[in-house]
Amino acid sequence: MRLLVVEDEQTLARYLRRGLEEAAWTVDVTGTVEDAWRLCLLNPYDLLVLDLGLPGADGGELLRRVREAGMDTPVLILTARGSVEDRVAGLNAGADDYLSKPFAFSELVARVHALLRRGHEQRSAALRLGDLQLDRLTRQARRGTRSIELTAREFSVLEYLLRHAGEVVTRTMLAEHVW
Repeated sequence: MRLLVVEDEQTLARYLRRGLEEAAWTVDVTGTVEDAWRLCLLNPYDLLVLDLGLPGADGGELLRRVREAGMDTPVLILTARGSVEDRVAGLNAGADDYLSKPFAFSELVARVHALLRRGHEQRSAALRLGDLQLDRLTRQARRGTRSIELTAREFSVLEYLLRHAGEVVTRTMLAEHVW
């Protein structure tokens, strides 16, 4: 699964990338609304983690663009703005969840899992091709009745290939979407 983290504070952005990648997700990171919007148009993300206080334009602008474009990607706002009014405004603007800084990383991961589960109730968490099955939620692969052990990177490659079954997938495409 692929996540986009939009965070301008570089130390926190590195921390989020490392932690979320260790939790076995592919993570892209950017610090501006314009770069994030460009990435959203290029890549199908499973979830966005969005800071509101960004340089140039507020993160709420990205949320507005995403929703106006009809993208149903779950959005978790992760921001220092923690008042009740801020949380209500973020949720009413189309965010799926809201977490204030400072935060416990374990809570962030739990919220990401919950949002991804919710999204998978609407679209299948399993990808299938013949007797090969890939469960994106539990991150398990099976061939018939046999379980296949995969590293996080191998899982991401297989997931991308299954999403594009029957299409030509180039090395460049894999590099852009998995690495």
